[in-house]
Amino acid sequence: MGHAGMAAAAVRYLGADPADRSRRTTDAEPVVEALPRPELRCVRADERAPVDQAEFRRVLGNFATGVTVITAPASTPATPATHESDRTEHPTEHPDDRPAGFACQSFSSLSLDPPLVAFLVGRTSTTWPRIARAGVFCVNVLSAEQGELCRRFAVSGADKFAGVAHAPAPATGSPRLTGAAAWIDCTIHAVHTGGDHLIVVGRVQALGTGGEAVSPLLFHRGRFGELRA
Repeated sequence: MGHAGMAAAAVRYLGADPADRSRRTTDAEPVVEALPRPELRCVRADERAPVDQAEFRRVLGNFATGVTVITAPASTPATPATHESDRTEHPTEHPDDRPAGFACQSFSSLSLDPPLVAFLVGRTSTTWPRIARAGVFCVNVLSAEQGELCRRFAVSGADKFAGVAHAPAPATGSPRLTGAAAWIDCTIHAVHTGGDHLIVVGRVQALGTGGEAVSPLLFHRGRFGELRA
């Protein structure tokens, strides 16, 4: 199954709106049956959770990581306004008319041959379905100076890309954020379930760095940090 088919399966799996699916599906596309959506909890209602969630977060927070922003291009073209007044006062806009992105700490390289990476995203994320519909994404490894940029992409609702310098990644057109320590341009290769998260595997199409002198942004015990000599 190609990355477009995998993305379609992921969207159906998440229970995308039927009308929205039919609007985007043509007769030439393969029909992918919806998978049953499991419960959003890791244990059954009659089971006792093995560890306290707050304690889980506290202990796992001791694992220092880098920080990324996962981005994807707009998956639908902008809808043109039908009247001149609409262009100025009531522009017609669908969420998928804009690029998508979210801050992601859970990212890792996965395979060298073929080149694969993976990131984790919460099953209730409102950004993930937009990335799935696009079928592609770019991993932006943030630099030490991009802590505020990370905070911008960690919130929901606002136009996260307003005033943010970026350019299309070469293979997929996903936003490549200016000043990032590194970038990895990917197509969606597979999507797996992992408790209350999804494990998204990407096949690397292109990648690069911001230069040897750029230090990465680190995250440890709820705080940002950076490497020091």
